[in-house]
Amino acid sequence: MPTERYAARVANLDKRGGYTPRRVREKRAYQLVVTSGVTGVAGVVTLILAVAGVIGAGLPIVLIIVSVLCALMFRQMVRTR
Repeated sequence: MPTERYAARVANLDKRGGYTPRRVREKRAYQLVVTSGVTGVAGVVTLILAVAGVIGAGLPIVLIIVSVLCALMFRQMVRTR
């Protein structure tokens, strides 16, 4: 009887709990860097257009916020543990 209870508990264990393969982590980090760079450049360009009065100020603010969030997520991903 005790071995049956032990076997039932062990059968439900995951081999690697929160493990993410290296290739997936690399791809995610690359995507964050590209997204941060593109939205940052787009944010600066639209900010210049907003200052010139061509467009409103809402879009540049959103783009810059997205860029900063992506950069922070990238930094968190590559920090030493």
